[in-house]
Amino acid sequence: MKKNIILSIVIVLAGLMANAQTKYKADLSNSKITWLGKKITGEHNGTINLSEGEYIVTNNKLSKAVFKIDMKSIKNLDLTDEGYRAKLEGHLKSDDFFGVDKFPTASFVMDKTIIIQKGTTFISGKITIKGITQPIVIKTVITETPEGQRIYADITIDRTKFNLKYGSGSFFDNLGDKTIYDDFNISLNLLMKKQ
Repeated sequence: MKKNIILSIVIVLAGLMANAQTKYKADLSNSKITWLGKKITGEHNGTINLSEGEYIVTNNKLSKAVFKIDMKSIKNLDLTDEGYRAKLEGHLKSDDFFGVDKFPTASFVMDKTIIIQKGTTFISGKITIKGITQPIVIKTVITETPEGQRIYADITIDRTKFNLKYGSGSFFDNLGDKTIYDDFNISLNLLMKKQ
């Protein structure tokens, strides 16, 4: 009888361990997102803040991931003139670009469970910007560090897919040197801490 009880406990524990889940939450103060936008006459870069992020790992598989970005936090880093910087940041927040009053948050939601690989892990999901959702596959590197897991990624986004058409040569003629390229880049360096 005792042997049967012990065997049952071992089986239950083994089942629980086999399905063990680990939840990670973003350490917002130690995570960084940078952006880069280019035009014919140059480029601008800056930062934007992660407002929320978490994922769940089950048996070395990423089973759930959700990240949210605070669109109102867009900052420019390359302009030294305060007036020009404020003008650019205001324009990026306006309806010409991200319309942050109406759409204060952008998000990414993973849509397929994937195995975390050594080196590169491709994460499939949906990204929402300005209320428009599009599929995306993000090439990431996930590493273990003493402070937690680090996610690194460089993402290229076609802004016109999210109705960000201002200054786009794909939609407007005769823009000349005022043309802004459709693609912009986002770089992630996120710290995820075990909960």
